[in-house]
Amino acid sequence: MKKAIQDMTLEELWRLFPIVLIPHQPQWKEWANEEMQELSGILSECSTAISHIGSTAIPHIQAKPIIDILVEIAPDADWQRVKGAMEASGYICMSSSEAHMSFNKGYTSEGYAEKVFHIHFHAFGDNDEIRFRDYLTSHPAIACEYEALKLNLLSRYQHDRDGYTAAKTDFVKRILEMSK
Repeated sequence: MKKAIQDMTLEELWRLFPIVLIPHQPQWKEWANEEMQELSGILSECSTAISHIGSTAIPHIQAKPIIDILVEIAPDADWQRVKGAMEASGYICMSSSEAHMSFNKGYTSEGYAEKVFHIHFHAFGDNDEIRFRDYLTSHPAIACEYEALKLNLLSRYQHDRDGYTAAKTDFVKRILEMSK
């Protein structure tokens, strides 16, 4: 019998859901738009700004086939109500604090679903991810550097998402500084 996702250890999750990089797929933009429409409906009582972020939003580079979406909401919004609405709509809450929430969709006990989403909630204006995306989109050579870094890290961190993310941090900080 398969273990439920919520009963798995971090190591078991990383084995079931390894980091995989694939060439950019044109349908990612369509999938992001569909999911953003769905989120708009779920969050219709909130004032939001919803954006497709992450590597799937950057043309021509390899990416994990996971659509990242940033939802900006008012800092004084009822974050617990938003959390409840997301969970009632089938999203899995991965983390929640006063200033950030993260939800996943598309993870099954068998592995990845066809469409996988990470939904990040931040307060309005806390959106470095948009600046990073826009900088790489308008600077294709820098985007290729980012792709090369990710490909280099893949063999070492295929089953360690935290390590993979941490290993990209200096590059991301450098780009954010350049984008000011």
